Amino acid sequence: MTLAAWAAMGGYAAYVWPAYGIAAALLGGIALQSWLRCRRSERELDRIQRTTGRQ
Repeated sequence: MTLAAWAAMGGYAAYVWPAYGIAAALLGGIALQSWLRCRRSERELDRIQRTTGRQ
């Protein structure tokens, strides 16, 4: 099997590759959103701990 034949996915490449792209974009977006939310939560926790005097 050649690389071109594998990439053609048996004639279903027009459906398979966009599905992989959409899935990768969604997973990347979820990861980015989670990372940003974690940073926001850490900043909020630091702010709360500073105002209450807790370490």
